[in-house]
Amino acid sequence: MLTPAQEKLLQQLTTKRGRREAEMFVIEGEKFVRDAGGLVEFTFTPADTVRFAEYVSTETPQAFAAVARIPKVTMKRFAESPTIVVLDGVQDPGNVGTILRAALGFGASVLLVESAEVTNPKVVRASASAILRTPWMTVAREDAGAIIASFHRPVYRLELRDGAVLPNEIRAEPCVVVAGSEGKGITLPIAGTSVAIPHNPALESLNVGVATSILLYERSRQLAV
Repeated sequence: MLTPAQEKLLQQLTTKRGRREAEMFVIEGEKFVRDAGGLVEFTFTPADTVRFAEYVSTETPQAFAAVARIPKVTMKRFAESPTIVVLDGVQDPGNVGTILRAALGFGASVLLVESAEVTNPKVVRASASAILRTPWMTVAREDAGAIIASFHRPVYRLELRDGAVLPNEIRAEPCVVVAGSEGKGITLPIAGTSVAIPHNPALESLNVGVATSILLYERSRQLAV
């Protein structure tokens, strides 16, 4: 059975503020827990607490969960990625989770600016445990410009504009790619070269998660040559 202290912690982790203060979050499923390795504080099942369903996020939860520490990423490790994706106001948890997953698949880091909280249960689920292995970092909007400039890399803005280059035209060198929300686009005042994913004109725009994933795939092919 869980101790009273563990029950109290789990209740705390049901809120964004609680997760931030504790620097922990809940993960679900045996594979996810295995992937977390040494980040796991303790595991629990429905046999350990009558409040199991309150502590997990899925309607049909897997009967195994854990409390894990939020991964810490050094700036050095973060900057080792050949591609740094900046998410500017991407609030949809599914998109953020998808981009974290694609970043893991194609060797990128993710910098989040006023985007969905990464330990939000919906982001965690969509990331398919990539939250544990993709270098990611959340920064304040007022600090974003200076941090991006500190990478000393060319900047590409993922946006459908006249004169935009194609993903395979991005130079094979470390770079920053900025992606904005589908509603507002990129709002960070950061200059860069526009890069676009061509698609059927009958479609108004690609989902930002899909567009970023395609770009990262093309980058991985280019860098592998």
